[in-house]
Amino acid sequence: MDTRSKIPEELGHTPIRKRAISNAAVLNEAYSDSKPSSYSRGIRIDLDGLTILLISGTFSGDEHGNTVHIGDFRGQMRRTLENITGLLASESCTWHDVVRTTCYLRDMDRDYDAFNEVRTAFFKGMSLDPLPASTGIEAKLCRPELLIDIEAIAMFRTDRKSSDGRE
Repeated sequence: MDTRSKIPEELGHTPIRKRAISNAAVLNEAYSDSKPSSYSRGIRIDLDGLTILLISGTFSGDEHGNTVHIGDFRGQMRRTLENITGLLASESCTWHDVVRTTCYLRDMDRDYDAFNEVRTAFFKGMSLDPLPASTGIEAKLCRPELLIDIEAIAMFRTDRKSSDGRE
């Protein structure tokens, strides 16, 4: 049976509730880039009072899709964190809700110390405790001028129960 073009209901299951998230004030939509791309800046999934945000790889782009801080790793890192902050804010959450990041560096040997310095200062400035789980990977990024790209996963409850089940 070919299921490639079938919608979930035709396959006999109910899809989870999900929708794209964005924040045009800090980062344009991927399909508006000079080289349009087919992905969402993030996806919001709502599961019985638990919300999960899956933030796509985010870079130091401006609200028009242009890369900013070309050649400046620290500048690109700060703008990338600002862009993720804006995407989180569009869903009324913060870095305190982030549980995991995956960080892609173009040149781990050259840029890891600066990466760790900027990230540590950013997280300390927010008093994050605990820190998100994280993985750092050296990778060739989708634009030749990019030095850093970060994915994030955030989770928070939208019902009245606390994480230990109390009202």
